Amino acid sequence: MENPRSPLQNRLLAALSESEFQRIEPHLKLVHLELGQVLRKPGQQSTHLYFPVDSVISLVYLLHDGHTGEIAVVGREGVVGISLFMGGGSTPSEAVVELAGDAYRLPGKVMTEEFFRARDLEHVLLLYTQALLVQMGQTAICNRHHRVEQQLCRWLLMLLDRQPSNEVNMTQELIAQMLGVRREGVTQAARKLREENIITYVRGRIVVQDRPALEARCCECYEVVRRQYDHLYRNLQRPA
Repeated sequence: MENPRSPLQNRLLAALSESEFQRIEPHLKLVHLELGQVLRKPGQQSTHLYFPVDSVISLVYLLHDGHTGEIAVVGREGVVGISLFMGGGSTPSEAVVELAGDAYRLPGKVMTEEFFRARDLEHVLLLYTQALLVQMGQTAICNRHHRVEQQLCRWLLMLLDRQPSNEVNMTQELIAQMLGVRREGVTQAARKLREENIITYVRGRIVVQDRPALEARCCECYEVVRRQYDHLYRNLQRPA
């Protein structure tokens, strides 16, 4: 039976060749991430990469006026810290834990050395980066053109895809911050979904009762991103 905290539960690590995984495995450290923990501040040089196992990390932009907006979520399908192998070193976004859980942390120096040494690692990470960029672009379009209710449906579906349960523990205020909208808009949208028995919502605990109905209420943005990640998974076949 697979260790519930095995690094191979992260789909990028699981896609590496056996030889490549064995080289970086000694450098992987299991860490527990708390809700709201900041892993990287805007403009800060990244020193480690984080491969979530059952946690979810949000990439958020912070504006000078205090407003925020989530541009992507990263779970067991990905990694936080792509600037380390893309050459930028830092990004203007903040990486903050959205759902508490575990992740494996890898020193940036190890990743940089292996990225240029191992072609399969380079292949896996570049494929993932393409999917992440699609998610970022689609999130920007969604936040600009679609209703708050549709944005909330997309956001919930993205979180469900990155965790084993159908439950999300987060206040409406925090959800509003992630979506970059007013709290009243989230309250109204959540009320509509609850009245139609799509979700239940009590004291910051959202339980999705009817996922097909949630998908039907969502805009096309979720499907665009889902297809891109499906394409990523089809290409992440671990070499022999």
